[in-house]
Amino acid sequence: MSEVTNKVIAVSKPYLGPATEAFLGRQCKLFLKIDMSALTSANLNELAGCFEVGGRAIMEPAKATELAKKIAAL
Repeated sequence: MSEVTNKVIAVSKPYLGPATEAFLGRQCKLFLKIDMSALTSANLNELAGCFEVGGRAIMEPAKATELAKKIAAL
Protein backbone atom coordinates (compact mmCIF):
# COMPACT_ATOMS: atom_id res chain seq x y z
CA MET A 1 0.00 0.00 0.00
CA SER A 2 1.06 3.58 -0.54
CA GLU A 3 2.22 5.82 2.27
CA VAL A 4 -0.90 7.94 1.74
CA THR A 5 -3.14 4.86 2.03
CA ASN A 6 -1.47 3.92 5.31
CA LYS A 7 -1.96 7.46 6.66
CA VAL A 8 -5.65 7.46 5.73
CA ILE A 9 -6.10 4.08 7.43
CA ALA A 10 -4.35 5.31 10.59
CA VAL A 11 -6.51 8.47 10.79
CA SER A 12 -9.72 6.58 10.02
CA LYS A 13 -9.28 3.58 12.32
CA PRO A 14 -10.52 5.37 15.49
CA TYR A 15 -13.73 6.32 13.64
CA LEU A 16 -14.38 3.19 11.60
CA GLY A 17 -12.66 0.46 13.59
CA PRO A 18 -12.30 -2.90 11.87
CA ALA A 19 -14.35 -1.66 8.88
CA THR A 20 -11.70 0.94 7.95
CA GLU A 21 -9.97 -0.87 5.11
CA ALA A 22 -13.21 -2.15 3.58
CA PHE A 23 -14.75 1.33 3.72
CA LEU A 24 -11.66 2.95 2.20
CA GLY A 25 -11.52 0.33 -0.53
CA ARG A 26 -15.17 0.91 -1.45
CA GLN A 27 -14.82 4.69 -1.53
CA CYS A 28 -11.73 4.46 -3.74
CA LYS A 29 -13.27 1.94 -6.13
CA LEU A 30 -16.72 3.50 -6.45
CA PHE A 31 -15.90 7.20 -6.46
CA LEU A 32 -12.22 7.68 -7.26
CA LYS A 33 -12.09 4.71 -9.68
CA ILE A 34 -8.73 3.56 -8.27
CA ASP A 35 -7.47 0.82 -6.01
CA MET A 36 -6.90 2.06 -2.47
CA SER A 37 -3.21 1.11 -2.75
CA ALA A 38 -2.87 3.72 -5.52
CA LEU A 39 -3.94 6.70 -3.38
CA THR A 40 -1.80 9.80 -3.63
CA SER A 41 -1.97 13.18 -1.94
CA ALA A 42 -3.72 14.49 -5.07
CA ASN A 43 -6.72 12.29 -4.19
CA LEU A 44 -7.15 13.43 -0.60
CA ASN A 45 -9.62 16.30 -1.05
CA GLU A 46 -11.94 14.20 -3.18
CA LEU A 47 -11.55 11.24 -0.83
CA ALA A 48 -12.38 13.46 2.14
CA GLY A 49 -15.66 14.44 0.49
CA CYS A 50 -16.47 10.78 -0.15
CA PHE A 51 -15.72 9.91 3.46
CA GLU A 52 -17.90 12.74 4.72
CA VAL A 53 -20.91 11.71 2.63
CA GLY A 54 -20.45 7.96 3.06
CA GLY A 55 -19.52 8.28 6.71
CA ARG A 56 -22.79 10.00 7.56
CA ALA A 57 -24.57 6.71 6.83
CA ILE A 58 -22.64 4.91 9.57
CA MET A 59 -21.72 7.56 12.15
CA GLU A 60 -22.86 10.90 13.50
CA PRO A 61 -22.61 13.64 10.86
CA ALA A 62 -20.29 15.69 13.07
CA LYS A 63 -17.88 12.75 13.35
CA ALA A 64 -17.99 12.20 9.57
CA THR A 65 -17.14 15.87 9.02
CA GLU A 66 -14.33 15.69 11.58
CA LEU A 67 -12.82 12.64 9.87
CA ALA A 68 -13.12 14.25 6.43
CA LYS A 69 -11.20 17.31 7.66
CA LYS A 70 -8.44 15.10 9.04
CA ILE A 71 -8.13 13.24 5.75
CA ALA A 72 -8.02 16.46 3.74
CA ALA A 73 -5.25 17.76 6.00
CA LEU A 74 -2.95 14.77 5.45
